[in-house]
Amino acid sequence: MKSTFKDLTLLVIGAFVFAIGVNYFAIPNRLSEGGIIGITIVTYYLFGWSPGLINFILNTSLLAIGYKFFTKRMTIYTILSILLSSLFLHITIGWGENLNGDSLLAALFAGLSVGLGIGLIFKAGGTSGGSTILARLLNQFLGWSVGNAMLIIDITVIVASSFVIGKERAMYTLVAVYVGAKIIDAIIEGTEERTAVMIISDSHEEILQTITNRMSRGVTVLEAKGGYTNTNKNVLYIVINKREIIQLKKFIEEIDPTTYITTHRVQEVFRQGYRGK
Repeated sequence: MKSTFKDLTLLVIGAFVFAIGVNYFAIPNRLSEGGIIGITIVTYYLFGWSPGLINFILNTSLLAIGYKFFTKRMTIYTILSILLSSLFLHITIGWGENLNGDSLLAALFAGLSVGLGIGLIFKAGGTSGGSTILARLLNQFLGWSVGNAMLIIDITVIVASSFVIGKERAMYTLVAVYVGAKIIDAIIEGTEERTAVMIISDSHEEILQTITNRMSRGVTVLEAKGGYTNTNKNVLYIVINKREIIQLKKFIEEIDPTTYITTHRVQEVFRQGYRGK
């Protein structure tokens, strides 16, 4: 129950912040957005149709087509996010004001608000609806990756909206979409970028002790065999925050300058009790 209440709270806050990004920053400054919400904004400019109503119609129609791509829980949360975002879009219309012609400032705050809102919805386990569903349909029938499909949808909508809002404001819209995407990534993945490090050294025992004692980090020891030398080796594997890499390299160079080290970015870490420093 506690988890469900937290998720519902995130959905409500996310939907409200999302609506503020559209109605307070984007629309009063004649900006657009990517995906379904971009279409919603353009129809408001052209015909004066309610953003909340059009958002609801488009997203529920697409959800009815693509619901099979989601789990039952995600479908319920997505329905809730569509209802909440449509309601808040309807309530907050007319709240904003033109920022004295400063389109860049408007784009930055529109991207921040929309990205934060969608990020919180994703964090709760829902989706923003339309663009996600369209991307999954394109993946299913045309074999496109979901990420590339969403990017193409966003760009297509923004290019089309340039005929309504003009090329200059369409470019500012691209800034807003980029900022929003970065905010979404930060919320979903966390602000601390983690890096996996593999260490191969004849002095692995000393390096292991140094990492454990001086960095207070757990290390996994993997048994391996050299492909060229055919000798058994131990490989150390550790996940650390990016800022700790320099410290780790200094420790290793003091012990064995010939150590072979590889690193790669870690998308997420799932482990009860894991905390990045």
